[in-house]
Formats: sequence, structure tokens, C-alpha cells
Amino acid sequence: MYLQQSDPEIRIHYVEANPPDGTQKGTILLIHGFPESSYQFRHVLGPLSSAGYHTIAPDYRGAGYSSRPTTGYTKKVLATDLHDLLTKHLHITSPVHIIGHDIGGMIAHAYASLFPSDVASLIWGECPLPGTTIYDDWKHTPALWHFDFHCVPDLPELLVSGHEKQYLKHFYDRLGQNPAAFGEEDLRFYETVFKAPGAMRAGFELYRVFEVDKVDNLRWLREKGKVKIRAMILGGEGSLEALKSISMAEEVDEDVVEGVVEGSGHWIAEEQPEVFTRQVLEFIEG
Repeated sequence: MYLQQSDPEIRIHYVEANPPDGTQKGTILLIHGFPESSYQFRHVLGPLSSAGYHTIAPDYRGAGYSSRPTTGYTKKVLATDLHDLLTKHLHITSPVHIIGHDIGGMIAHAYASLFPSDVASLIWGECPLPGTTIYDDWKHTPALWHFDFHCVPDLPELLVSGHEKQYLKHFYDRLGQNPAAFGEEDLRFYETVFKAPGAMRAGFELYRVFEVDKVDNLRWLREKGKVKIRAMILGGEGSLEALKSISMAEEVDEDVVEGVVEGSGHWIAEEQPEVFTRQVLEFIEG
């Protein structure tokens, strides 16, 4: 657990795994999405560390076992939280490999935009990045109905309260291609996490600041140009966004390739963890 000295109310929980033989090729930062937590990477944390990487999976602000303040959910703030975790708490000085999924993909883009010299490579995807064409085209469509719903003040908290498991399971079922990815134990874990005071509210706040994120992303693009870090846009073969991902990434990344997790929908690290791990390692070691 990392306690930010500037604000004792901000605690960032994380899990980490070190290479078993002590030989370290580098550091991988795994950034989860919504509605999940660092638990999302339970199947890949071990294999990535066994491949020689110090692998870190935090619960970003508001998620999992981290604290749930009322403010600070722009992806700029969340990326800064994680950068502080790595540099000030874990004292990591070498550039790290950033992997972000869903909301975590938005945070990964912010991290690379803010701290490019601290990033060795960038893998992100399964999210319509605010400020891109796909975001503007899709944000009010039925496929992304929850974007608007989550932005309504107070009402989502009221309606979802007491029905957290059913609400979460809707997304796991609807967006996935492998029904076995979320067993009953996994559902109980996420139900417990998201029933905690403020947990669903913190999750909705991630969406309520998308338009602020859009302003940040467009400003970075205007002032700094496209992200120069070697990047891969990684998504599931059966994902809703599969056909549009590379064109979106090319709007913000200068050097980007596309990766596909075969046999997976949206939840790539859980539906096909072996394929996910292989894709990640082939890219960062390529």
C-alpha cells in the first residue's frame, strides 16, 4: 500500500511479482479497467514475472482496495498517482513497459503523454480514447449506453445499489466471448469490492470526467504531437471495437502496430491469458 504524503487520504494498493531467479529484464505496469481492479491480471502476473519482468498491478484511485476520494478521476491525475507509486514509493528509475486495458488504456495514454522518458513501450486498447474520432462517433450510441448513464449525477448510484452483482455481470457477459472467464468466485470478489462504500460512485466518476480527459488529450496532441513511444493497440478478436482500434491509435501514436488476442472479447487478460501474455512479451521483446 502506497500512502501519498501530500494527501494522507490517497492510498494506492498494488500487487507485484518479481522474477523467480532474480534476473530482471525490466518492469511492467499493468493498469486495469472498469468494472475491475488489479485482480483482472491474476492469470498473467505470474507468467510475466516468470518471463523476467518485475510486474506491478495497482488498483488506481477509487478502485479495488485503494481509497475512494470524491475528486481526482481525470486520467491525468490517475496517471500521476501511478507515476508517483513507481518513482517515489518503489524507487523505479528505469523506463517501464506500460499496459493499459479499458479505462486503464486511457490512463496509459496519459502516462505516456506526461512522462514519455519514463516509458519503454506502450500497450493499450479496448477503449474509445476521449479526443479521438471513435470516441466522438460512439459516445452516445446504444453500444456505449453506459457512458451517458454513468454521467448522470447520483441516479446510477441509487439504481445500482443492492444490485451490484447483476450490474457488473451484465458487462462481463455482454462484452466477453469466453463465458468461463468469470466464475462464481470471481463474481463474488468483484461484488464484494464494488459493494464497499463509495466504490460504484468512484467508478462512475471515471466517466464523468471524460470531456475533461478529451481536452487534456487534444492539448497534449497539439502541444507535443503524437506519442513517440513504440506502441501496440491490443484488443480482442471478438471485441466491439476490433475494427476501429488501429485507426484510433494512429490519431495519437506515431509508431503503433495492432495486436489481436484470438478467441477473446473485451476481457483479454481473463478470457485468453496465455495469448495475452504471448502478445505482450513478443511486442516488448521485439
